[in-house]
Amino acid sequence: MGAVRSALNEYSAHQPLVFFKIDSLLRGNIAATVRAASDQPVVLAPALPLGGRTVVNGVLHCDGVPLHESRAWQAERATPPVTIADVLAPMPCRIMTVDDVRSGELHARLVASIAADRIPVCDSATDTDLDTILTATVEIPDVRLIGSGGLASALGRALAVPGALPAPPMNPEHALLIVVGTADPGAAHQMRMLTDAGVRTVGIDARPPVQVEPRPDEVARLLTALEQGPAMLTLDAPDGVEPACSAELVRLLAATVQRTVEHVSSPTDLVLTGGETARRVLDGLGIDALTPITQVHHGAVHSRTPTGTSVVTRPGSFGDADSLVRIVEHLRPARKRKAEH
Repeated sequence: MGAVRSALNEYSAHQPLVFFKIDSLLRGNIAATVRAASDQPVVLAPALPLGGRTVVNGVLHCDGVPLHESRAWQAERATPPVTIADVLAPMPCRIMTVDDVRSGELHARLVASIAADRIPVCDSATDTDLDTILTATVEIPDVRLIGSGGLASALGRALAVPGALPAPPMNPEHALLIVVGTADPGAAHQMRMLTDAGVRTVGIDARPPVQVEPRPDEVARLLTALEQGPAMLTLDAPDGVEPACSAELVRLLAATVQRTVEHVSSPTDLVLTGGETARRVLDGLGIDALTPITQVHHGAVHSRTPTGTSVVTRPGSFGDADSLVRIVEHLRPARKRKAEH
């Protein structure tokens, strides 16, 4: 909570609107984020309809299945919440149903909820619902928006600037490291396609017991792979990732990346899949700010660091089978042109 308040103190005085990005599967310290932000009016809308994540009567659904009945948290140590109210407890909230959202009176109902010291939690089934929520919310003075990438996209649509400048060109002299830290089953096919496209892969031993200290031989193999072109770091877990070891494995991935990047001769661009992996890697490298540039595909966001390197972040469960290939081709267009010829 202290980190959120520190960020608020740094940025909110200079920004007319503050948006907090949370995980679309309700993982992480959402209650602490909301509590830290709630010294001003707060509206919560966590749905991500394009990713199949909708909110119905205050319950998050994944492709129509309530979160707590799905397998979305299979790699987590904790059990998923049944309702969003459970996530926020003991903070009081009020559910804004889809009927409320589409009533034409949403703004008044949000204001009434805030006046009653209840955090509005908005249902959403479509991107149009999120657009409606955004329109009703931004009229509230000093409001703070909290949501997933769905609400962020709605904000982007509302603030879009015609004729925006194109993204600066990528530097092909940078090293390119792809870090796959997700346990999502769909990632296996994505990794195979990237390997088939010629990207070298280094797997770190993910069998328990897990040691967090990087293994010199794995760091050496990753350095060798990076010297020859884009390289991918993955978890080598033939029998699947043990949920009880997931936190240690993320720390091991991040520590291995940090140790490797320290010895790479050129600046390193990164592709990071899985939210916890991305956060750990960026923290380990001392990267505390990202400027979004563009979206490679839904959920895969290309950002620039203060030092000029590229970082693409993507939720572990997102993307078609060619997701990683598309991201690498976006960062290294010459590889795509070569493949086409």
